[in-house]
Amino acid sequence: MSTESGSTPQVQPAEPPAPGQERVFLVVVDETPELRVALRYACRRAFRSNGRVAMVHVMEPTGFRDWIGVDELMRDEARQQAEAIMQKMATEVHKLSGKMPMLYFREGERREELLQLIQEEPGISILVLAASIGPKGPGPLVSALTGKYVSKMRVPVTIVPGNLSPEDIEHVA
Repeated sequence: MSTESGSTPQVQPAEPPAPGQERVFLVVVDETPELRVALRYACRRAFRSNGRVAMVHVMEPTGFRDWIGVDELMRDEARQQAEAIMQKMATEVHKLSGKMPMLYFREGERREELLQLIQEEPGISILVLAASIGPKGPGPLVSALTGKYVSKMRVPVTIVPGNLSPEDIEHVA
């Protein structure tokens, strides 16, 4: 962008999503208490922007690889629990956003699987994470994706304070 001497540069407005293309807000579904804050925020943003929520659940390795039968049993149980949690959250997302979410299941290390999903799915627009308010800091995923791994992100990351109330979220989302 070139400007003439003494003139103010012209800022081009951001392009709206193409027709049929919606903004997708990705939330990581895990067992943390702040999950509901991230999910509610993503739902309200999706609702207000005519977007959609996507949820990913990553099953991490069990550590029982030497015990094949035990490993398979634990993976099956974990998968059933993940599906139950995702279905419950999907119902909540539908109520809050007006649309059914996209569901992704992955197996592996959470950070790596999340980064890979974002690279593979060009429709994902924003990653929404809620920061823990505990004394140990914002959480390992927030710390990693805003620190050492930020250069691997191709989408913006929205970090929501984990202590926001539903009323606070309505006000800011």
